[in-house]
Amino acid sequence: MAARARRAVAVAVAVLHLLLLTASQLAAPALSAMAPPAAPLPGSADPRCHASPPRRGAVAVYPSDMAHIQFLLNAKFVEAEWFLHGALGRGIDFIDGALSGGGPPPTGARKATLDFRATEVAAELGYQEVGHIRAITQSMGGFPRPAIDLSDAVFAAVMDDAMATRLDPPFDPYASSVNFLLASYILPHITASAALQASMLAVEAGQDAVIRMMLYERADEVVAPYKGRTVAEFTRRISEWRNAASRCGAKDEGVKVLDRRQGAERRTVSNILGAGDDSLGFARTPAEVLRILYGSGNEQVPGGFLPRGGNGTIARGFFQLA
Repeated sequence: MAARARRAVAVAVAVLHLLLLTASQLAAPALSAMAPPAAPLPGSADPRCHASPPRRGAVAVYPSDMAHIQFLLNAKFVEAEWFLHGALGRGIDFIDGALSGGGPPPTGARKATLDFRATEVAAELGYQEVGHIRAITQSMGGFPRPAIDLSDAVFAAVMDDAMATRLDPPFDPYASSVNFLLASYILPHITASAALQASMLAVEAGQDAVIRMMLYERADEVVAPYKGRTVAEFTRRISEWRNAASRCGAKDEGVKVLDRRQGAERRTVSNILGAGDDSLGFARTPAEVLRILYGSGNEQVPGGFLPRGGNGTIARGFFQLA
């Protein structure tokens, strides 16, 4: 019961803090997000590392807002296919074939070897992402599902890069519940940076909290067969990899920190809800999100999970600057 209560508190806190930050985390308008220079500037000097100031008062949805909400479909397609295939062995086309918009099915995706709890969680998260795709498409219009690569090789390459060594054997994201959760941790939960409505934010915050809690419960577990490499180390190094790929400073932390000065109010080593100063959440811009999903560190160079690049006005606009 105590563990269940802790999970509920974690989810509730995540939801609350993201709801409070909705306005300040709205992504910058499409044109400013696509501003040169092509090569990302370091950290805070890059205007694409910062969200625009929130507008005052209740306003209508602007065209640039619509483009940003549609941009989220790129990540949501990736996450929906990942969770659904991992849990069920089948994806969006089986649930609702119309949502793909005629885009190609993902490559490399397959059912994972999961325990009952991980299967339940993955299926639920996958179904939720399907609902979000439908909500965005029906409200704002959508675009075809981009080409998505969820093969072992893509995840293995990220893990090798994050761990700064060639893992032997190569990391297999589908091999076990722990591996699947760590692979899920790679995918950035970025939909809090621009939301269709508060209800979508609440679910996204809950998803992130659930994955982090499940990993924190295994933090000191060694990830087989990598001797001495714990779940906590994997999450720390994956977070460092995402920070490096996004090229906008430290906006990501593992589920267990090495120094209490990095924890909540500089008092904890647990880090179930990663946050910055004053426990405020982090936000990522579209440029940062693409740098991570592409694995290239450059929003103009596709690769990784989106080998042909993202779809929509914003993602395709970056190619025009290349």
